[in-house]
Order: sequence, then structure tokens, then C-alpha cells
Amino acid sequence: MDPHTAGRTARMLEPLHALGYFAREVDDEVSALGVRRGRATYFASRAAPMGRVGAGPVAATFYVFNPSLVAHFIPSAWESASPDEVVAARYRGVSAAWARLLGEEVLASDEVKEAADLARAAAGGCSVAGRPLHAAHADLPWPVEPHMALFHAITLLREHRGDGHVAALVGSDLSGIDALVTHTATGRGFTRAAAQSTRAWSDDEWAASVAGLAERGLMTSAGELTEEGTALRRTVEHRTEESAFAPWQALGESGTQRLTELCRPLVTTALANGAFPEGVFA
Repeated sequence: MDPHTAGRTARMLEPLHALGYFAREVDDEVSALGVRRGRATYFASRAAPMGRVGAGPVAATFYVFNPSLVAHFIPSAWESASPDEVVAARYRGVSAAWARLLGEEVLASDEVKEAADLARAAAGGCSVAGRPLHAAHADLPWPVEPHMALFHAITLLREHRGDGHVAALVGSDLSGIDALVTHTATGRGFTRAAAQSTRAWSDDEWAASVAGLAERGLMTSAGELTEEGTALRRTVEHRTEESAFAPWQALGESGTQRLTELCRPLVTTALANGAFPEGVFA
């Protein structure tokens, strides 16, 4: 097994984590605490494992979001609910969302329990060093229910990989908006319109990033990647895959293959049952 094969497994699993950002059950549970619906519940629920942090640490770890957007919701969210309350609400919401999308019978199956055990073994191979968002989630207690243990393990793997991706971007001197500008220029699914609307970067800020990248020879003035820019994006992805490889080495090739076999039907079912808005994880 190589890092790129492991990376494919990680990307296959990600919808089972990410559906929690779109699930109405999570929005309902967190907003019931007094946190504003929508973006506020996203920032609060994902940041809550770090404790009562301010906008700075959240913007640093979420990276590609405009810091001004983060500051609009954090730390004010903690005036409505404590981080511990938000974490508990998030997990209640995710559990309900999995039940709706996958069915109670599936969640109680031996296959889900086996997948949870395998994913937990993989997560045990993660290192917290230099990975603040992963480390915060790793400090949370493990859920008892197998399907929530599976969600927690997949979340640990996703945040471990995400922290490594941020490190690769920083090492390549790509700011949060530079990361979005270069990523959308690859044409791999994420559009400029979606990036700007969800991450809150203005047209002027986008244009300034393009201009700066053009000065570095990474883009044309029209916003297309040059050969150097394409090579840099490849380097970022390669470094991300390499730094995320340890947990899959710990699980081993046969364990990774088995986890893929067990979870692929869960992902397919969740997608078919409307886990995401149209165009997300299509």
C-alpha cells in the first residue's frame, strides 16, 4: 500500500464525517442551545473540542475561511452555550442523522461494529504533534455506540489529514485564500463561486490573491495555473498524502481494504438518501 492508495480510502470515508455539517439534526441540536442556525452551528460544533477559544485559533485551524467571517460567530457562540454542551449536541445530532440516512438496523449491524474497530485502530496511528484540530478531537472520550465510535474515528482521521494539509499549504507559502484560488483553478470540482460564497472572500480579495500568485509565476493574470503553479499544487497534495499515511500503515493493507469494503456501502446509501445538497460529494 502507498500513500496515494491510503488517500483514496480517506477521501472515500470523508462523507460520513462531513454529512454532519449539513445535517438538519446537528443544526437543530446546536441551535437549541441558543447558537444561531447555519454557519454559527458549523463553526461552533467543529471548534468546540478546542474549548472556549477565540476567533484567532479557529481561523488558523480552519485556514481557508476569511478570518472576518470566523470572527462574526466566534467567540460569541460561547455566550450561548459552553463548548462541552456544543460537542454533546453535535454528537447527538450526528447520531440522529446517521439513523435517518442509514437506518437503525444498519447502525446495529456487525458490519458497522467491525468498521468501528478498524477505524479506531487506524486512528490510533495518528500523531497529535503539530495537529491542533486533530489533537482537540483526540482528547474527547470515545463514544460507546459503534456507529458513533466509527464517526469519531473517521473524524480523527479527517482532522489529522486536514491539519497536515494546512501544514503543507503553509510550507508552500499559500495563504488560505491562495489555497482556494489555486485549488479552484485545478478544475477539480470546487468552483470559485462556491469558494467565495462559503468562505466569504470578496472579489477584490480574490483578485489580489490572483495578482500575488501571478507575480510569483504560479498563475497567469487571467487566473489560470502555470506549469509552476500546477507543480506546486501537486507538491501540496503529495505532502498531504505523505503526512497522513501513518494511521493507514498502522491499520495495514488488509485492514484498510476491509474498512473500505465495509464503509463504501454506507457512503453510497448516505449519498442516495440526500446527505448533501446537490453537487456536494457528487
